[in-house]
Amino acid sequence: MASPLLRTKLFIPRLPTSLVARSRLSERLGSGAASRLTVVSAPAGFGKTTAVAAWLHLPNPHSVAWLSLDESDRQPSAFWTYVVTALQGVVPGLGDGILEVLQSARPPVQSVLATMLNELGDLSDELFLVLDDYHLVDGPAIGEGMAFLIEHMPPQVHVVLVTRSDPGLPLSRLRVRGELLEIRAADLRFTPEEVSRYFTESGRVKLSESDMGVLATRTEGWVAALQLAALSMQGRPDVSTFIQGFAGDNTYIVDYLVEEVLGRESEEVRSFLLQTSVLDRLTGDLCDAVTGHGGGKTMLDAVSRANLFLVALDDNRTWYRYHHLFADVLVAHLREEAPDQIVELHSRASRWFEDAGEASPAVRHALAAGDVDRAANLVELALPGLRRDRKEATIRGWLDLIPDAVVRARPVLAIGFVGALMAAGDFDQARARLPDVARWLEPPDGDGENGPALEMVVADEAERGRLAGFVELYSAGLALVEGDLAATHRHAQQVIERAAPDDEVTRAGAVALSGLAHWAVGDLEAAHRAYSTSRERLLGAGHIPDALGCSIAMADIRVAQGRLGDALATYSQALALADRDGSAVRGVADMHVGISQVWLERGELQAAAEAVQRSQELGERLGLPQHPYRWRKALAMLRAAQGDPAGALKLLAEAEAVFTTDFSPDVSPPHALRVRFLTAGGDLDSGLRWARQHGLSVEDELSYLHEYEHITLARVLLVKFTAQRDETARSAADGLLRRLLVAAEQGGRTGSVIEILVLQALIRHHDDGDAPDAVPLLERALTLAEPEGYARIFTEEGLGLIPLLERLASMKPGWDYPRRLLTTGAQPPTGRVGTPSGQRGPQQLLDPLSEREQEVLRLLSTQLTGPELASHLVVSLNTLRTHTKNIYAKLGVNSRRAAVHRAAELGLLNHPSS
Repeated sequence: MASPLLRTKLFIPRLPTSLVARSRLSERLGSGAASRLTVVSAPAGFGKTTAVAAWLHLPNPHSVAWLSLDESDRQPSAFWTYVVTALQGVVPGLGDGILEVLQSARPPVQSVLATMLNELGDLSDELFLVLDDYHLVDGPAIGEGMAFLIEHMPPQVHVVLVTRSDPGLPLSRLRVRGELLEIRAADLRFTPEEVSRYFTESGRVKLSESDMGVLATRTEGWVAALQLAALSMQGRPDVSTFIQGFAGDNTYIVDYLVEEVLGRESEEVRSFLLQTSVLDRLTGDLCDAVTGHGGGKTMLDAVSRANLFLVALDDNRTWYRYHHLFADVLVAHLREEAPDQIVELHSRASRWFEDAGEASPAVRHALAAGDVDRAANLVELALPGLRRDRKEATIRGWLDLIPDAVVRARPVLAIGFVGALMAAGDFDQARARLPDVARWLEPPDGDGENGPALEMVVADEAERGRLAGFVELYSAGLALVEGDLAATHRHAQQVIERAAPDDEVTRAGAVALSGLAHWAVGDLEAAHRAYSTSRERLLGAGHIPDALGCSIAMADIRVAQGRLGDALATYSQALALADRDGSAVRGVADMHVGISQVWLERGELQAAAEAVQRSQELGERLGLPQHPYRWRKALAMLRAAQGDPAGALKLLAEAEAVFTTDFSPDVSPPHALRVRFLTAGGDLDSGLRWARQHGLSVEDELSYLHEYEHITLARVLLVKFTAQRDETARSAADGLLRRLLVAAEQGGRTGSVIEILVLQALIRHHDDGDAPDAVPLLERALTLAEPEGYARIFTEEGLGLIPLLERLASMKPGWDYPRRLLTTGAQPPTGRVGTPSGQRGPQQLLDPLSEREQEVLRLLSTQLTGPELASHLVVSLNTLRTHTKNIYAKLGVNSRRAAVHRAAELGLLNHPSS
């Protein structure tokens, strides 16, 4: 039930017929192409909007996106939705698919902006984004995103803010950089020459040069005062006397002149102006409803022709708004002359907007009328639809407008607020507010502390019947967040028992929370069963987005269990379900992210890349809250597999920046994946520092929640052993992996078991060149992996695993799987995205040899002794040993002879660019 977008806010305002061309201002505004930000800041009535619109109406090669803001745009979701829509008006297809993301519980604003900025970077022409009346939305909620937008804009994009006060943005920093253009009241004031032209060209009033000079001085070039003065002077026999007495501060001048204007209009026009002043925007039917009379469209046209400060919002002149200053004065006079009408006027407006299906202005006018109960009723009746469509941000925005005491007295509203808080991750406030609902479920105590039943106010009786289930559901969620898994299960069971008979959605949520509790302790099969049950109930209730969320969790669980085929089948079934639904369903984009991960594990890089690309094409509007994080992480892993570690790290940093918490266990945190990328490239220090920062130790008590991190720690220790021959590190890694293997096997987490066995095989191999114990470990890993088609876990280990695979292939000539992996691992990645040119060769190492190491390797193939090698290279023996150790580690060998043999196999001795 989110309000539709008002396209009229995206039109550049029409210019008044009496416009005075002000080339100096247009030239100043045009110079904004050399700045990131232009701020047009001045008090009301200084002609800010007209000056900018006049510049834009000149022949101009630039593209312009215009947005007229109002107070209803203070919420980030509404504000950024309008900004993206305005930009799409001049750049079709820009940020396709991200608008619905902005209606989520906690819209990932920076993620949306990053996507939009990346696309804007491809523009060839200059683009100006103009935000009119920015002061109406200025504040921390909007300012954070605006600062990010301005800081990261490509050079051909510029922002123009038209505002009554300086925005809360880092203006001083932009000013020092020379990236800020400022146009202020002193620039906007009419010069004496422009005042003269205004009155001469308008032809309304004939003034002497002396009179115009006095008027310019008295008004100090204030445009609104000049306009009002011109209206007031019409029909006066002695204009000079009027001008001579024209004095006072600006507020009194405006009050006086508006009084003069209103006093000269017919009672019909005057009454119309005052009564419709309560509206932020006007159209004929709305004016008829508010005034109680017909002819609203005709009256608007007449007022517009009379230049009574009415601004057309579209080319068809269907929607208008009053000049803000004029509206303020009209409202002030309405309060003086007819205060008893104000409540009824707002009430009529509220009813009109309700009938038009525009809930937001309906709520706002109900509150302005002091009809809090009606506003609360409107919000309460909208809750089920908003909850179904995952519009929790809209729920919270509305409830912020309802007095807290009213929300607490209305349990349906109160539980809606708790749900919105939970979805936004504001668990502390949700915990504090849950008792506001729970108390209505208990009979009043003897002292009446809980309040009699009559105190309860409910507009939606069906929702009242669901309160008990909701209280237990959110209690289960809070217990899960706190790590109290026993309480999670207990409250989930109470949901099933206490939910309304027809409330399958709440029961489904409880079952899913119970599944999350099983998942958190590594009981994956129980978690999968719970999610399967939850999904079926959600499907029965028609909650497709939530059902798709369950499918994603089920597939993730299957991947952890090493059942890649089942995971792929789950995703395929979910996509078929979304197709049958026949509408754009949130969660579909996440399906393709999950599919890409399965293909990546199977070594099918092209299929993985196509799935990620499909997810990006669908856009974040079809993604669940964690989608911005999930697809960036998936693309980072693909980049790493394609041989682009720098690109992988950049994407992973973006993923961490947009990470949002949900209830799913974070079993593979991005910081651990980043360390894997870094240490695989030889950055041991980063790995050791990460372990210290996160308090990880080989002596830690093991848990599924930290299994990925502990396996990562084992990898760091293995790198330390191979780089430094640190026996302590080898022993520590080996002991940790033994414990991890037992835990993973007991939990049925075959994906982890395969990885642990591979690392154990590598430890044995590096410890002993013959590696008699390594081959059986690798054989067991391959036996588990082959039915599911695993490949990446073996090929990503680079050259260290090749000797073991070769040995296993020779030992079991009838087994094709090791040979296929060798073929896959020996081929340089093809079809890379972003792979630097010039990196071709018979074999590309995961960590390529430096030019110096290549030189040392070629000399190792000669008969020169160690001292002779050092002398030839003009280095010390210690330096030579360091180079030799690095070469051994990168080639996965532990002797000079083995290094030469491996280099010959890979063709490195004949290719200096290895």
